[in-house]
Amino acid sequence: MLSPALLSLLCALIICLPLAVIVTITSPSTTVHDGPRTNPVAAAKTHQRLLSFKPPEDDKSLFRVASRVSSRTPPDSPKKIAFLFLTISPLPLAPLWELYFNQTPENLFNVYVHADPKQPYETPFSGVFSHRVIHSKPTLRFTPSLISAARRLLAHALLHDRSNYMFVLLSPSCIPIHSFNFTYQTLIGSEKSFIEILENEMGSYERWAARGPEAMMPEVRLDDFRIGSQFWSLTRKHARLIVGDKVIWEKFNQPCVMWDTCYPEENYFPTLVHMRDPRGVVPATLTHVDWNGSTGGHPRMYVASEVGPDLIMKLRMDKPRYGDDGTNDSDWSFRRRRDPFLFARKFDSDSIEQLMSIASEVILSD
Repeated sequence: MLSPALLSLLCALIICLPLAVIVTITSPSTTVHDGPRTNPVAAAKTHQRLLSFKPPEDDKSLFRVASRVSSRTPPDSPKKIAFLFLTISPLPLAPLWELYFNQTPENLFNVYVHADPKQPYETPFSGVFSHRVIHSKPTLRFTPSLISAARRLLAHALLHDRSNYMFVLLSPSCIPIHSFNFTYQTLIGSEKSFIEILENEMGSYERWAARGPEAMMPEVRLDDFRIGSQFWSLTRKHARLIVGDKVIWEKFNQPCVMWDTCYPEENYFPTLVHMRDPRGVVPATLTHVDWNGSTGGHPRMYVASEVGPDLIMKLRMDKPRYGDDGTNDSDWSFRRRRDPFLFARKFDSDSIEQLMSIASEVILSD
C-alpha cells in the first residue's frame, strides 16, 4: 500500500499532466526556443542559391514569375532607378554613361542591357555595363519583338532587385542631360509613371488596323488605341502590370499585314497603360526627341558638329508634349506642368568626343 504522501504526489502528477501537454502544444515559445536550431551551413547554402538564382529563359515563365513579385520596395533601403538599355550594338556613348554613374552611390541604381544576340559586338560591354546583359533574343523593326525585349528588361529588373522603383527605357543613342542627382530626385519623387499617351493622332486608324481591320477587336477598340514614345519611365506598379499582361499583348503579338504603319512598340505600352490605369501616369515622356526633318520613321540625329552647351540648354528648356491622362481635359490638367526632360536622343556615335568635352561642366552640372 502507498503511503499517504506518495499517493498525494501521484494524484497531483495525474491531474497536471494533461495541462502540461496542452501548454507544450500551444505555446509558441516551445517550438521556437526548444526545437532544433537552423544549421548555419545549410543557411549559407540557401543564401548562395538565392544569390545565383537565374530567371527563366522562356518568356512565358519569366513574365509569370516577374508579375508575382512584391509591388512595394523595402522600407529599410533606398529606392533605386533601373536603367534599361535596349540595343543591337555596343554602346558607343558608354563613356558618358560611365561618368554619369561613377559619380553616384551604387545603392541608388541598377543597369540592365538587352543586346540582340544576332548582332556583332566587336567591343564587349565593360565598366558599369559589365555582366549586365540579360538573356536576350533577336529584335526586328515592324514586329512585336521590340515589345518583348522591353518586357524582358522589366521582368529581369523586377526579379533582380526589389528596391527598383522606377524603370527607365533607353536606347544606345540616348544621353543624360542632367546630373544623376537631379534625375533621381525627379523620378523617385514621383508616384506616377511618365509615358507619352497621345489620342487621335494622325494615322491612328492605319496603325490600329495594321494587323487587319478586325485584328484588335474586341479587346482593343479604336477608341482605346493610343500612340506614344517608345521610351518611358515606369513605376514598379506599371512594370508589374506590363509583364503580367496577357490579353492586350495577344492582340499586339500578331504579324502586321501593313508593315509601313506597324510600330508596335509605340502603341502597345501607351494603349495598355491607358486602358488599365490612366490616372496613374503623367502622359508625357521625359526623353527628348526632335521629329523635325525625320526620315524613314527615325527622328533627327544630332552629329558632332551640333553638340555644345547651347544644344544641351535648348533640350533642357523644351517642354514635353502632354497627352491623354484619362480625365478628358488633359490640356487644362497639364497646362501648368513643366516636367523636365532628363534624357535626349538621337546622338550619333561620332559625337562622343564632343559630349565628353562638355560632360562635367554642362551635361552633369545643374
